[in-house]
Amino acid sequence: MKHVKFADKSLLMDDETADRLLEYAQVLADTSHADSVSLRAISPDGNTIEGRFLLNSASVMLVESTNSEVNPPDNAEAVRYMTERIRALKSPPVAQPEAESPEADDIASWEQDMRA
Repeated sequence: MKHVKFADKSLLMDDETADRLLEYAQVLADTSHADSVSLRAISPDGNTIEGRFLLNSASVMLVESTNSEVNPPDNAEAVRYMTERIRALKSPPVAQPEAESPEADDIASWEQDMRA
């Protein structure tokens, strides 16, 4: 369990979610991107909440360990999303040329006829 301090709030969430959130914020800042992520956490009053985090190059966040034994809410879907986005931003797909279409052949043939 970890404390995530963000925008004057301190929320408790599981280690994997907190670590992935911090990593995602770093990658977004490094690549000049922004995103928002909804996460479930435990608020200071002990309630389970859903918070939306705006992550960009100006985000300020602290993730710290805690000895809390409370069961954190599940964020598996959000962790999968952040993991996929981190991977995509760190290793963007390489652009591939489109397969030649029949129209391209027609245009090339037309251009040859015009030159003849």
